[in-house]
Amino acid sequence: MINFRTTTESKSKLINRRMFILSVGKLAVFSGILGRLFYLQISENIKYTSLSEKNRLREWKLPPQRGVIEDYFGTKIADNTQVYQLHLIPENVLSYNQLFFRLKKIINMSDKNIAQLKKVLKSQKPWEPVIVSDNLSWAEFSRLNLFLHEIPGIQPLVSVARNYPADGSSSHVIGYVSAVSKADLNKDKFIRDVHVAGLRIGKIGLERVLNQTIIGLPGYQRYEVNAFGKKIREIKSVSGKTGKNFKTTLDNEVQKFASELLIKKNGSISVMDIYTGDIVAMVSSPTFNSNKFVHGISTNDWKKLLDDPGKPLINKAISGLYPPGSTIKPIVALSALENDVISPKFTIKCEEKIELYGQTYHCWKEKGHGFLNLRKAIKESCDVYFYEMSRRLGVDRLSITAKNFGLGSRVLNSFKEEKVGIVPNTKWKLNNIGKGWVLGETLITGIGQGYFQTTPIQICLMIAQLANGGYKIIPRIIDDRDSIKPVLDA
Repeated sequence: MINFRTTTESKSKLINRRMFILSVGKLAVFSGILGRLFYLQISENIKYTSLSEKNRLREWKLPPQRGVIEDYFGTKIADNTQVYQLHLIPENVLSYNQLFFRLKKIINMSDKNIAQLKKVLKSQKPWEPVIVSDNLSWAEFSRLNLFLHEIPGIQPLVSVARNYPADGSSSHVIGYVSAVSKADLNKDKFIRDVHVAGLRIGKIGLERVLNQTIIGLPGYQRYEVNAFGKKIREIKSVSGKTGKNFKTTLDNEVQKFASELLIKKNGSISVMDIYTGDIVAMVSSPTFNSNKFVHGISTNDWKKLLDDPGKPLINKAISGLYPPGSTIKPIVALSALENDVISPKFTIKCEEKIELYGQTYHCWKEKGHGFLNLRKAIKESCDVYFYEMSRRLGVDRLSITAKNFGLGSRVLNSFKEEKVGIVPNTKWKLNNIGKGWVLGETLITGIGQGYFQTTPIQICLMIAQLANGGYKIIPRIIDDRDSIKPVLDA
């Protein structure tokens, strides 16, 4: 006999259990949907809002405008000029082959340029812009803007670039700017912080010395675009902060005149105010055109500079090391007087040469100068007189006086390319050559030969301090301070 009541209760329990499980499932699904909605709308709101904005907005960072460098009278010797650039945003490019094919039809691009760009693109992150060209002509810039909506991933921009006097009279002292290299980014935190596509930094000269204050801060332009990447309207534009302007102590007219005196010659000219230490001119020859480095110097131009026997890339005024020769003689005389080795009336007879331990040391004048006192010896630049004076003085005392007047140390400490030179003495030779000093070396040191090595700017400083009566001056090339204090101990 079948118990219908029991069967009915079992079915009812089964249905209730299934309904419960179904309800729990519905509740779990509904909770999951609510949780996901909460996650997307609340927790991930910033992320997805940013992604949405990124599809709607485009932002291009702009390199800051460098400050201007002027001479003492306000003439610009490092200025800025307007240029037209083309930037490429890799993440917005649909097809590189199609992009480059179109660009070749619009602007001047060679297969070599395209190969270089592809190499750069492989090494960069997709959101980092790449400079396709930083010096477009107006015609190219206009054509690009006309077809901009058909070529996603590019952005023509109006920017500024450095401009220097074409005569090159100030190229060595001002230097030049060029593109930021990987080495620059690795070693300089400041450059990393301000770096944007198209940024140019100083590589040598004052441009390099003043980098941290003359560069400024980058700006940006933000646009709303449609689905094809075409600009609809500009939302915001921030020009950034222009770098600080600098006034130098240079006189551009004197600078150009000194440069003209050195045309077709190898050498340098340095002019300094004897009381303040202001550098009025500092010229090196042969020179070069700094403008060629701004947009990237060509291989041919670079090779010409490297192969030139006159070494135009070297600033001879601060990097050239030469024996001072007879220019050292006033310091030898001063040192001898200070140390009571001689008096102004000290007299010898120059008979063209002097012998010491079997070695003969000649005077520059054939048959000699005859009898001379100190004043006449300086006037005639008699070598024999200074041989005898330096023999009595000794190289160590001469070395002290020479260093007091600026020899053997940097004159402009900020210039990386400046050389120190050598002011020899007995200790220096022992430490650097491993041999003792011999008396004959003292004689030739007394006429500025032997181990002596100085830069032209050091000689300029030495003469300036002699001319002002023995007062120490702190040379400067940026017009921002005054400093003068005595060299001599009373």
